[in-house]
Amino acid sequence: MELHANARLTPHSRSLLCERVREGGWTVAEAAEAAGCSERTCYRWLSRYDAEEPMTDRSSAPRSVPGRTSAEVERLIEQLRRCRRTSVQIAAELNMPTSTVCAVLGRLGLNRLSRLEPPEPPNRYCRRHPGELIHVDVKKLGRFDFPGHRVTGRGRGHHRNKARRVGWEFVHVAVDDTSRLAYVEILENEKAPTCVAFLRRAIDWFAARGVTVERVMTDNGSGYRSRVHAAAVEDLGVRHLRTRPYRPRTNGKAERFIQTLQAEWAYAAVYSSSRHRRRALDPWLSYYNCRRPHSALGHKTPLSLLEADERS
Repeated sequence: MELHANARLTPHSRSLLCERVREGGWTVAEAAEAAGCSERTCYRWLSRYDAEEPMTDRSSAPRSVPGRTSAEVERLIEQLRRCRRTSVQIAAELNMPTSTVCAVLGRLGLNRLSRLEPPEPPNRYCRRHPGELIHVDVKKLGRFDFPGHRVTGRGRGHHRNKARRVGWEFVHVAVDDTSRLAYVEILENEKAPTCVAFLRRAIDWFAARGVTVERVMTDNGSGYRSRVHAAAVEDLGVRHLRTRPYRPRTNGKAERFIQTLQAEWAYAAVYSSSRHRRRALDPWLSYYNCRRPHSALGHKTPLSLLEADERS
């Protein structure tokens, strides 16, 4: 239950108010003054208390809506919607206002076409050993010479102080499926030679920490579908897996890491320039791998989980 922001009494306070009057011998004026409300309010809650009604707010919805769309018409709208008709098409066919059809679809929970299908169950998985699968992805961030309105705000004298974007930076990430250990580089592009060079360095970085990479999962970007990348993967002796088209959730661990990367590094501070932001990456990445608790790992750090796996 949501209480109004200015409400003086909670359900518990209302019960206490009534108990003081009916059982404690307080006068209505004394109880109202102690509760910080009017005597009229006190009498209203006393009447509900005597009637053994709940001490919660009543619904503000009207008891009857004479002009509401009939149940028969609502069923007809639902049938047409399940035939994948849009609200405009349904309104034209039934000679009704589009706003009315949209309101009915909202009540039925069918205001989006995706609601017509049952929700897909989550397909969570985790490899047993570090290195079995490495998720690789790229996030594009704009370069800038000074902060823009994202951090300085709008409408406070900063509307003319727009940050001039001077190109893009491509943040390449590699995340271990089991331990969530991450390796990140900021590179100039996402072309095939750049992706291959990053993959080689990532595999070497994981190998230096005792992790042998067996499989690599990427999306269907041009850099990962190229012959150069295919030859490099074969030369490195790893298996290349690609996500299903239009299904970024298949590479969900990389996508989730990129969200964390943006929230805790890219947009977490007011950087004077993109060069300043670049210098802050290594300290944050060290914190993420070595000291930041990860909820999916039982609040352990990626490095501690990796060390525990090596001991076992």
